[in-house]
Amino acid sequence: MEPSSEELAACCASRRWIAEVGGRAYADPAALRAASRRALDDLEWADVEEALAAHPRIGDRVGGAAREARWSRGEQAGAAAAPADVQDALIAGNRAYEERFGHVFLIRASGRSALEMLAALRERLGNDPDTERDAVRRELGEIVDLRLARLMEEDA
Repeated sequence: MEPSSEELAACCASRRWIAEVGGRAYADPAALRAASRRALDDLEWADVEEALAAHPRIGDRVGGAAREARWSRGEQAGAAAAPADVQDALIAGNRAYEERFGHVFLIRASGRSALEMLAALRERLGNDPDTERDAVRRELGEIVDLRLARLMEEDA
C-alpha cells in the first residue's frame, strides 16, 4: 500500500508529516501506522499547529464532499446531536480555549458524546501550556491513527 499525498493530507495536514509518511509503499497497515507514529513524534510544534489549522472547532458543521470533511462530520456526530445548551457551552469553551492557547481545541471526537468532549475541554482549560501541548499531540495521534484506519478500509 502506498497512500498518496492527497490521501495522507486527509489524515493529517502537516506537510512535514505527509513528507515523512508519503512516497513509499508499506507492507501492511501496521507498518503505515508505525511510520505515522514516528513521524508525529518528530513534529515540531509549528508542524502540529499546521495540522491543527485544518481541524474545525468541536461543534462546527463542516461542509463539502471531500474525504476529510466527510470524516469530520462523522467524527463530530456526538456534538452535532447535542442539545442547544451543550452546543452553546462548547462554543463558549472553544472561544476560551483559543484565547488561552492560541489554537483550536483538538480532541478525538469519535466515540465521545458532546458532554464528554465538553468535560474534557473544561478540564484542559486548566492545563499549563506544556501539559496542553502534550494533550494535543496525544489527541492528534489518535485522530490520525483512526483516519489512517478509515483510509485503509475505504481503499480496500
